[in-house]
Amino acid sequence: MKDQHPDEFEWIASLEPLTRGDPRALALKDDAAVVPARPDFDLVVSTDAMVEGVHFLAGEEPGLIAQRLLRAALSDLAAKAAEPFGFLLTTAWPPDRDRRWRAAFAAGLAADGERFGVALLGGDTVSTPGPLTLDAAVYGWVPAGTAVLRSGARAGDRLIVCGAIGDGVLGLRAARGEITGPTEELAKRYRLPEPLFLLTPLLREKARAAADVSDGLLADAAHIAEASGLAVTIELEALPLSEGARCWLEDQPDRAAALGDLAGGGDDYAIACAVDPAEADAFVRAASKVVRTAEVGVFEAGAGVCATVSGAAVSPERLGWRN
Repeated sequence: MKDQHPDEFEWIASLEPLTRGDPRALALKDDAAVVPARPDFDLVVSTDAMVEGVHFLAGEEPGLIAQRLLRAALSDLAAKAAEPFGFLLTTAWPPDRDRRWRAAFAAGLAADGERFGVALLGGDTVSTPGPLTLDAAVYGWVPAGTAVLRSGARAGDRLIVCGAIGDGVLGLRAARGEITGPTEELAKRYRLPEPLFLLTPLLREKARAAADVSDGLLADAAHIAEASGLAVTIELEALPLSEGARCWLEDQPDRAAALGDLAGGGDDYAIACAVDPAEADAFVRAASKVVRTAEVGVFEAGAGVCATVSGAAVSPERLGWRN
């Protein structure tokens, strides 16, 4: 009986349809991709690595793992207001991932490659005793000089969050069966985050700085503040919350601690951005047509992050995810 584990070259050949015919991929028959320079545009590159049991649940459906991997990486491009076009894939396979499992994984990549307009350009594949380890490096274009960096915030700018906060950490708990209530949508939000490319024109026009919320809002807002040489104050009662998160919050005995839990949980893949105070209301109105959005704080002279509940300073248990 033939071995149920494809060798390296069989696996690579099976992924050729994921190139979507992009000539930059060289049909996956070379050991590199060739991306021609694009006049008047900057190339934006980011990468995301995931380890089974750490960044996604062990035993998860392979297509969902593939989509979560790609979407998490693409979220970084969305926060930079870049338009994605391709990705590199690195896979370290443990011995229990057979042809059928890998085909389902590739099908998940194919579905989101089509949805987000990205082609597989190459990568690498190796074997490992475990756990399953994955990496996606993503590539996008942005008109020269218009990438929205972390470092552009100014004192007085408003911190605006586009996307629900807390669904990532609650979705993980829902997927593990650790919480009750309206958990199905929360679990879906954890498994299938949504890169916010619909905000690209607005970010380019109005945002002075931005970051995707992957580590946790408190941590990622602090990253913007640090890169910009500022402090940031965040009012936790202003967080944009989904209905599932609101239901969970109402059942918590310590509201302040619970809000801190949501703001420090991570895996939301929302976008936190700094906006001129004169533009803040218009920005919120425009972004709210696409996704749940709220003004939640302000950047100020100084350093560090301060969380408040109804104006009173609090000390959340953690700012965000740390490896």
